[in-house]
Amino acid sequence: MKEVIYTKNAPDAIGPYSQAITVGNLVFTSGQIAINPASGNVEAKTIEEQTEQVCKNLSNILAAAGTSLNNAVKTVCFLQNMSDFAAFNGIYGKYFTSKPARSCVAVRELPKGVLVEVEVIAEK
Repeated sequence: MKEVIYTKNAPDAIGPYSQAITVGNLVFTSGQIAINPASGNVEAKTIEEQTEQVCKNLSNILAAAGTSLNNAVKTVCFLQNMSDFAAFNGIYGKYFTSKPARSCVAVRELPKGVLVEVEVIAEK
């Protein structure tokens, strides 16, 4: 059985999707960008600031689903510029200490012109 996850502590979906869905003991988050849930705006400018906001949003969604970043098993990361990879990794590594499996790719463009988007699959 699947369950839709929603929290006010993460940005509302900006399209026809959910913040996350649970199926069995797995949580699948939608990709998160650096929207501050309090204001609904992208306030962070640098890759480091945006990665911090993305990780906080993901952490809050997983908490609403009854789990945490420590239980992440897979992430998919999208960077606007691969030249930001080292700076992104520096922040990402502070949050994903369990070192889940990961894919990281550069993309041409991300929603709202952000520099990074991350999605997570985690165990409950």
